[in-house]
Amino acid sequence: MRDLNFQIPQGVIFGFIGPSGCGKTTAVRLLTGVYEPSAGRVTVLGQTPTRFSPTTRAKLGYMPQQFVLYPELSVWENMNFAASLYGMGFNRGQPFKRLLDFVELSEHRHKLARQISGGMQRRLALATTLTHNPQMIFLDEPTASIDPILRHKFWNYFKELRDNGCTLFITTQYVGEAAYCDLVGVMAEGRLLMVETPEGLSRRAFGGEIVDLTASQPLDYARLEQLRALPYVKSIQRQLSNTAVRLVVDEAGTAVPQLLEWCKAQNVPIESIEKYTASLDDVFVELVQQARNGEGVDAA
Repeated sequence: MRDLNFQIPQGVIFGFIGPSGCGKTTAVRLLTGVYEPSAGRVTVLGQTPTRFSPTTRAKLGYMPQQFVLYPELSVWENMNFAASLYGMGFNRGQPFKRLLDFVELSEHRHKLARQISGGMQRRLALATTLTHNPQMIFLDEPTASIDPILRHKFWNYFKELRDNGCTLFITTQYVGEAAYCDLVGVMAEGRLLMVETPEGLSRRAFGGEIVDLTASQPLDYARLEQLRALPYVKSIQRQLSNTAVRLVVDEAGTAVPQLLEWCKAQNVPIESIEKYTASLDDVFVELVQQARNGEGVDAA
């Protein structure tokens, strides 16, 4: 892993997205003090992770990618064990019940951890991570093996934690989950490509906003060249059909009325002109492809 350089403001959800093996888990282990960097400097809550004081470590929550709880302890006993590590008092019943209700494990609280499914073990790991109300939370692929409905519930809860002042560092292979984050770090092949807002990712990927123009008659080569030459059109991303084209523009809000005026002046009959929002999967693929082609993607 190389070129890892970023800062995370307090009270945000920072999403770390990228394919398996790109370095997401290694980054989390650097930030939590499991690994020491071979070069450079890491600080979390103002301290070097490998030298966290007990007070600082008590402010952290860390959910690893692998299940590391005790298989021969029950769900409830694992919760108690995690709470004891952080010095929680004995009045734990109600907080535990709320957490187990949230992860939908209340009815399984007396089962041994080895007796529940892999998805349930992920949910238990999340509950134990949150027992002590941490200020900074590291979650390494918390929604892996979780069904879509519960995954949505988890993200709503993550946003609630953020709104209450927590800072969350969340890794995921589900690129679409970047939409839930305030800032997104995009990883590929061991390198941080960029840190952006979810909205800014598309602009960085395509060089602007995207507009789809559909005419009522074929757009010939001459018309396409005229469109390409317009000052507010940055490029033609692709021709969707012989009557439709996808354009990259600076701002869709100003380009759409200008395109309407141009079509009217050029007697080009129009069926529709509208802003197109690329899926985050398409955005991620484009960013990774640019990085592989050496097209100047950076982490600024």
